[in-house]
Amino acid sequence: MIWATSATALVGVGILLALLLAGVRIGVALGLVGLGGLALILGPEAALIKSGVILVDTLTRYELGTLPLFLFMAHVFFSVDASRDLFDAAAKLIGHRKGGLAYASIAGCAGFGTINGSSLATTATVGLVAYPEMRRRGYADTLSTGTIAAGGTLGQMIPPSGALIVFGIIAETSIGDLFTAAIIPGITQALFYAAVVFVLVRLRPDIAPAGERAPWAERLRALGRVWEIGLLVALIIGGIATGLVSPSEAAAMGAAGALIIAALRRKLTRASLFHAFAETLRTSGLIYMILFGALIFAAFIGVTGLADAAGQAVSDLGMGTVATLVVLALILLLLGSLLDGLALMLLTTPIMLPIAQEAGMSAVWFGIFITRAMEIGFVHPPLGMNLYVMQGVARDVSIGRIFKGVVPFLASDFVHLLLIILFPAMVMWLPDVLGN
Repeated sequence: MIWATSATALVGVGILLALLLAGVRIGVALGLVGLGGLALILGPEAALIKSGVILVDTLTRYELGTLPLFLFMAHVFFSVDASRDLFDAAAKLIGHRKGGLAYASIAGCAGFGTINGSSLATTATVGLVAYPEMRRRGYADTLSTGTIAAGGTLGQMIPPSGALIVFGIIAETSIGDLFTAAIIPGITQALFYAAVVFVLVRLRPDIAPAGERAPWAERLRALGRVWEIGLLVALIIGGIATGLVSPSEAAAMGAAGALIIAALRRKLTRASLFHAFAETLRTSGLIYMILFGALIFAAFIGVTGLADAAGQAVSDLGMGTVATLVVLALILLLLGSLLDGLALMLLTTPIMLPIAQEAGMSAVWFGIFITRAMEIGFVHPPLGMNLYVMQGVARDVSIGRIFKGVVPFLASDFVHLLLIILFPAMVMWLPDVLGN
């Protein structure tokens, strides 16, 4: 056990970062470093046995079924053009106002995020619908691309969120509590984006001209195409928040409800169903591989004692809760500009979670905090995956213009993250009130 030191763990983290920057898949890199570190400390046979125990223990966890069911719900909704219907309903209601389509894009991203849970998919699907319409109406390319790229990050925060499910499994924290805790931060995040649009439009009215007012008949028809989706989402989130159903039961409700809605819309074909199954299996397999690798890596970090040592070192500095969390946020934002979102979460959780708990924060609060920081990484140069996805949608707009357009929203993200640090009740009030 002479290698069971914090120095060994830091070397492992360095190797992991090098592998990730070299383009090695996240799950493979995490698993290789974790297994190699365990073999060095415990011996090859013990490392394989421990990794096997982690694999079997994870596969037999009941809550693991939550993720593929929610993913299946999302892929079924893809087949019924849910993103188009959600954006169209918002555009019909408020599209006639200055900046109305930008507000509608944020609302569409928030609505689609509740049934999808992926920032990249939300940006791509809403962007394909919203950007051409905003361009046709004469919106500035910086505002339209920035709004959609930033709004896409709502997919990770607003439940059900794949990132929160993964965090709940890694941190052995209630997924129901995480979903409930994400509701207020998710709503306030969307309101912050709307406030940015409001300020930009007031300062420069020419970037978002007003459009034609849709008749009430068209508005009602647009709402009629999304009411059943809204009802299903309300039942899922409401059921989890009130504790009437578990996240796994809610996921089953969502998958069944999506099939019923697709059937009622006469879009549930054999081809669409098999496509939904195939995409669900592909995405679930990828996430499970990442999850298994992360758990093995976390076991390696635990054996070295790095997390405990880091927590003790921070405690000895006596910086106080707020200062400690601000330092963690700065580290996450720095790494988030270089690493993929899930890589950031899976790399830092085993090390930072004990530090946050030492500072007096719960695992549920930290889950929202790190997810929020991870979201900022999606729109933070130079990596900013949402920005490149948006460029793939708006091929006529340079990446520099997209970077420029997202800056005001990025500033609001920093303020929002700081408020979560200063006022933890933003995260914990609702779970405490509902007693989950």
